[in-house]
Amino acid sequence: MAIDLVKEYFDKFNIKDKVLEFDVSSATVELAAKALNTEGARIAKTLSFKDKAEDNNCILVVTAGDARIDNKKFKAEFNQKAKMLSADEVEEFTNHKIGGVCPFANPQGVKTYLDVSMKRFDTVFPACGSANSAIELTCDELFKYSNALKWVDVTQ
Repeated sequence: MAIDLVKEYFDKFNIKDKVLEFDVSSATVELAAKALNTEGARIAKTLSFKDKAEDNNCILVVTAGDARIDNKKFKAEFNQKAKMLSADEVEEFTNHKIGGVCPFANPQGVKTYLDVSMKRFDTVFPACGSANSAIELTCDELFKYSNALKWVDVTQ
């Protein structure tokens, strides 16, 4: 299971015990916010896009739960249209199923970027590889543990 990969990955940083698992689904922003008793905007959603530069790879963009991709900004940043992966491609490229896609423990070569929409919060809650998990991290911690390449501004 992907959550086991994430926990194993987090074990290297001694934060495996910070992973939260729920008895209910946290597969969408709304469900995650309800499970965590927080506002949806604080859910760090991980969106997966085709990488035009590398056919067998993807780009992950982590945004605030209330943010939406701005196609013009995305194209300016990545020199390509924002084309999301299919459900099958998501699992193939990230090892995570939809609802649990996260910026942790992804295969080598996956490019992760964090959107500035999250910077308005002290902490955010990304998923941890399953449709019923999350972890609370500061934006600096999220940048570190996700191995993000950089902060981007690609949302409305």
